[in-house]
Amino acid sequence: MTVLADLAVIGGSGLYALLSDAEEHQLDTPYGKPSDPVTVPTAHDRRVAFLPRHGRDHRYPPHRIPYRANVWALHQLGVRQIVAPCAVGGLRPELGAGTFVVPDQLIDRTSGRAQTFYDDRAVHVNFADPYCPRGREVTKKAAAGRNIETHDGTMVVVEGPRFSTRAESRWYTLIGGSVVNMTGHPEAVLARELAICYTAIALVTDLDAGVEGDHGVTQEEVFRVFGENTERLRGLLFDVLAALPEDRDCACARALDDI
Repeated sequence: MTVLADLAVIGGSGLYALLSDAEEHQLDTPYGKPSDPVTVPTAHDRRVAFLPRHGRDHRYPPHRIPYRANVWALHQLGVRQIVAPCAVGGLRPELGAGTFVVPDQLIDRTSGRAQTFYDDRAVHVNFADPYCPRGREVTKKAAAGRNIETHDGTMVVVEGPRFSTRAESRWYTLIGGSVVNMTGHPEAVLARELAICYTAIALVTDLDAGVEGDHGVTQEEVFRVFGENTERLRGLLFDVLAALPEDRDCACARALDDI
């Protein structure tokens, strides 16, 4: 495999490009085409593949994103570490709009999404800790260097595209959720099935419906808050990409050793 990039960013809502000076790669995979052509700019002397999760025109809703094609396309380029920023709703009062969460756990509440590359045989990867511990460590340290407070927490991933009812939101909190999102699964497990490190950076854009207040979540609110924090997120992303180690010593790299 020719390695064109060993790092990747999968951009979420409101983050549709990383750098303007980048090579564009039209890719095809056994699972179809990814959400968009993959661009490969150079950041801090490292080649970074960038893929907008929803497409540059935001044409893919969460339940229609070609997750397998996206992760496989990055794998084809030689990517070994993915950083995945995303918009989330806060499930605890202290996790208000503009807060950054670096999740350490995930609860899957999606339905019907293809979530494995192994349809022809039984392959069971260890997913007890869904996010790369080294990637999380680097992200939290980079955030501290920018005076950005981060929180640990569990990300609940729902099917969408609708937002939660108040009862659902309260239940997600009761079962241990910190934030709620529509795209974090199956991205994380697909990366693990290819022994790719995966680190999520969650930007809270709203308090979810069951937390407090008398209004529900709106799409306009989510996009507005994400837009207001895009430059903070971009700066953090570049610091993380510069600090990620080239040699991996985490369990993610050994995910397929016994398979």
